[in-house]
Amino acid sequence: MFILGILIIIGLFVFRSVYKVRPEDVRIYDKLRTRYYVTAGSIVLAVILILASLIRIVPPGSVGVQVLFGRVLTKATLSEGLNIVNPFVNLEIMTIRTQAYTMSIATEEGQRYGDDAIVSLTKDGLEVKMDLTVWYHLLASEAANVFQKIGRDYVDKIVRPAARTAIRNTTVRYMAVEIYSEKREEVQTEISKSLEKDYGERGIALEKVLLRNISLPDKVKNAIEAKLEAEQEAQKMEFVLLKETKEADRKKIEAAGIAEAQRIIAQSLIGERGRAYLSWKYLENLRSLYQSPNNTIVISPFDKAFIPLLQVK
Repeated sequence: MFILGILIIIGLFVFRSVYKVRPEDVRIYDKLRTRYYVTAGSIVLAVILILASLIRIVPPGSVGVQVLFGRVLTKATLSEGLNIVNPFVNLEIMTIRTQAYTMSIATEEGQRYGDDAIVSLTKDGLEVKMDLTVWYHLLASEAANVFQKIGRDYVDKIVRPAARTAIRNTTVRYMAVEIYSEKREEVQTEISKSLEKDYGERGIALEKVLLRNISLPDKVKNAIEAKLEAEQEAQKMEFVLLKETKEADRKKIEAAGIAEAQRIIAQSLIGERGRAYLSWKYLENLRSLYQSPNNTIVISPFDKAFIPLLQVK
């Protein structure tokens, strides 16, 4: 647009030099009016084009890398919003938003179509397949250097290869069972440390590594499942034994309580107090028999002291 504006101004000078108005011309006022309108319109249009070529807008979440005649201006990266720049600058827009790169066994889940899971060897020589997602973003301060030294395809050149290499270098230090179970978080942390260093050297900031899925060989998976079942069975047996032990303790305490109660009752039946208790109990039973609808006659033998005829020692 800047060049077009300059061309319009040059054309204006050519027009004014060719389209001259002389006093003897017929309809001189019409020619003067035409020359005035053409001149004014050309100037306004040229100014608009030149100003428009000086103003560049960088979208939100992006930075603008300036390229002047094939040379990257590494120290003149533009931030988002309205910017005034050299009209001869070619502006390259690069995003600094969070991006995700996924390598998955699922056909349509990752950045590449088909099975893109990472196959890696473990310390015990077994192959494991892993699904991974990397969260990262381009550093605004390094955008110009990345564009100059790597290019726009830094994801294919840096992000993907570094992630796959970090996974393979990490898993080779662990057993397959460890990666699958108790040391999964540790493996993820080690991968993050490796990628953070590799990305940082290339102007890329690592945000997080998500180790989403780990697939072990069938024989290892079956062995792990058998081990887990055995552990669960052992825990179940420990619970049963604990329950039986507590039940046995409860029965011992209950038996001791019954024996103590019987001893107290036996002592209370000795002497006059015991005879009075037996008499009261006897009368209670008689009343129950008397009130029963199935009895019409109740015969109750007594001695002189109104004591039931029982052989009580």
